[in-house]
Amino acid sequence: MRGWMMAASFGNGLPRSDDIGTPFPDVFEAPVLPMRDQLVFPRSVAPLNVGRERSLRALDVATSLGYVVGVAQKNATLDDPRTSDLYDIGTVCDMGRLLRLPDGSASVLVQGRSRVRIIEWTQATPYLRAKVQLIHEPKAQSAATEALMRAVLALFEKVVSLNQNIPEEAFVYAMNVGEPGWFADFISQVMSISLMDRQSVLEAVEPNTRLQKLSAILARELDVLELEDRIQASAQNEVDRSQREFYLREQLRAIQSELGELDGDMRDVNVLRERVAAKSMPDAIRAKAEEEISRLAQMPMMAPDAGSARNYVEWLLDLPWTEQTEDNLDVRHAEQVLSQRHYGLPKAKDRILEYIAVRRLTQQNNQRMRSPIICFVGPPGTGKTSLARSIADALGRQFVRMSVGGVRDEAEIRGHRRTYIGSLPGRILQTMKRAGTINPLFVLDEIDKLGEDFRGDPSAALLEILDPEQNSEFEDHYLNLPYDLSKVLWVTTANSLDPLPPALLDRVEVIAFPGYMEEEKVEIARRYLVPRQISENGLKTGQLTFSDDAIRRIIREYTYEAGVRELDRQIATVSRKTARAVAEGKRHVLRVNPDQLHKHLGPPQYDYGRIEETDQIGVANGVSWSEGGGDLLPIEVTLVEGKGSLILTGSLGDVMQESAQAALSYARSRAKMIGITPRIFEKNDIHIHVAEGAVPKDGPSAGITIATALISALVKVPVRRDVAMTGEITLRGRVLPIGGLREKLLAAYRAGLRTFIMPKKNAKDLEEVPKKVQREMALVQVSSMDEVIQTAMVRPLKPLAPRRKKVAKPATHRTKPKPKARPKTGLKPTRATGR
Repeated sequence: MRGWMMAASFGNGLPRSDDIGTPFPDVFEAPVLPMRDQLVFPRSVAPLNVGRERSLRALDVATSLGYVVGVAQKNATLDDPRTSDLYDIGTVCDMGRLLRLPDGSASVLVQGRSRVRIIEWTQATPYLRAKVQLIHEPKAQSAATEALMRAVLALFEKVVSLNQNIPEEAFVYAMNVGEPGWFADFISQVMSISLMDRQSVLEAVEPNTRLQKLSAILARELDVLELEDRIQASAQNEVDRSQREFYLREQLRAIQSELGELDGDMRDVNVLRERVAAKSMPDAIRAKAEEEISRLAQMPMMAPDAGSARNYVEWLLDLPWTEQTEDNLDVRHAEQVLSQRHYGLPKAKDRILEYIAVRRLTQQNNQRMRSPIICFVGPPGTGKTSLARSIADALGRQFVRMSVGGVRDEAEIRGHRRTYIGSLPGRILQTMKRAGTINPLFVLDEIDKLGEDFRGDPSAALLEILDPEQNSEFEDHYLNLPYDLSKVLWVTTANSLDPLPPALLDRVEVIAFPGYMEEEKVEIARRYLVPRQISENGLKTGQLTFSDDAIRRIIREYTYEAGVRELDRQIATVSRKTARAVAEGKRHVLRVNPDQLHKHLGPPQYDYGRIEETDQIGVANGVSWSEGGGDLLPIEVTLVEGKGSLILTGSLGDVMQESAQAALSYARSRAKMIGITPRIFEKNDIHIHVAEGAVPKDGPSAGITIATALISALVKVPVRRDVAMTGEITLRGRVLPIGGLREKLLAAYRAGLRTFIMPKKNAKDLEEVPKKVQREMALVQVSSMDEVIQTAMVRPLKPLAPRRKKVAKPATHRTKPKPKARPKTGLKPTRATGR
């Protein structure tokens, strides 16, 4: 577009049709300058930015010659175009002002002289060079040519009027160009058209042909500009119409207000007012709702805060403020419901029945009772969430559940401020809205898996909710009003208490859900799991049954868990295979026996009774506890020649490593008393390994087990294979109490061990152990390592016998006479004489 304005740089005034400088021969050789997305027409002036290496070399040669041939690239993205990537027709240009730039590139001003056709490429490196032929334009001008020029000028006038990028001076300049070829070239240079369209005009030698092509290009460009103008005008009209409607609507609102008539928006506001009047809510909440409705009535329809205010009022109307269900406080009914749906769990059931009984008495005496906040803690699959649902059914309350596992943003609990776009109340109030009452049974699942990051600590947000002294005035960030949560029966669940912050743990009443023993699992499967899976898989009563031995074998060989979730999956697998056989009309087993489990479930996945076949030296059976329940923990100790180093393997934590150090120190301090040679510690390395090395292990409860295996390896006396043990050891050999006794006892019982060594101070925990396990196992309560060794070793250990000291004989003054020298006889001694 700037080309026509820069014509004066090469001469005074506008260039004339015959002002083409020194003529060129018809055929000559010249450097070629490839151009991307740019094209120079004859008699036009254009700046060129040159940065490629070959182009800069061509520019250096062209500076000395005074001219260069400009040819457009077919593909503008190519950095190193070949000769086949360039058009055959270009323009020979005079060189003008040349500027070298700091980045190594150059800017040159050129003026087109004449069209040329490339005949032959003579050079490709270090710059392009070609033999070109001048293209002479015909000078004849006819009436048809004049008509084409007028048509093109008329189109160009319309384009200039619609395109703000083309100055009006361009149209004035075009009016004063009388030569048809020059006229077409000038307009093509000024127009913002594609490179292909420009190249097609450049390749058109005949002026009439050139004008015809330009006319089609201008018509197409004019259609686009007119469409763009219509779109802009429509958008502007829409904006003007919206502003006009807003103004008129405000006037109409004022007129309707004077006449007592209301529009649709006012009707919505009145509907909200009617709902607030009919809603049962505290006076402070009602006043806030009416205040927001008054603000909403004064807002224009298009106001940004109108939607936010409406949503806020609707939340106030949707939340339950006084609605509540009446509790069924029949203790016998609740006991019957819990017994029918759940087997075992006596502590949890007793606590719920106690709550129902106390609530019934407080209601009779017109006393206020604070709802307890209970935390069910136990391994996965032990029935924590399902028991909470049964409690809700027994009480007749709504049951709602919210999983907080993985929640890291405090705003998910307390909500966002209303200043944020799209803000909502927190998940607590969202769940209360779903419950529809202010006294549901609310389960907060997996509270031990709460996260914490830069967005806040969700566990800290739960402190107010789970505190009976504070939750009557819980404030959500969105509502910014007190909400009463004191009538909610809160039940939280967790697999472990260790991750819980102390402040949160202090607010809950912990009820432990221990793992089930084998007899309990059999009963649960027979009463609940098998009938449910038969019903869910489309089977009828009598089409499939399980023998108790089959269920027991599934528990022992196909599951390894504290709960019954995997047991339920295995029963479901057998039920599905039976359902398929029934659907296909095949013969199927009506009663599943242990021998048929391999066909349905495949080979056993776990070993039952994983104890050594013989008593081993340096091997003792420990027990461990985890979220999945109890498990055997065999500990092995071996001696290898070395310098007295202690080697520990098996992914042991710091506390367990310290227990191993304490066990070694105890063994060394009691070496002579238990029959250990002290020098053995100096000549051997002691390697302690705990099985299943990929599983991290920690805790002090394996102390006496490590000490027993270590002493066995040192004295070469085997440890009884049917004995399991647990307890913390001190340097003096005292046995301290541990945790998880019930789970550890059940693990030993399940493995087939019938002698269990435990700390004497854990005797109080035996109340949680099933009576059957206590009857069938010999529970040895110890307080020192001497008692452990006495029970665990296959034979008693004897202390080392003291060494006898050599008594020196008293010295005498008599000297033993020296034997007389025998005379040399030259004879050899004989056997008979000894000589």
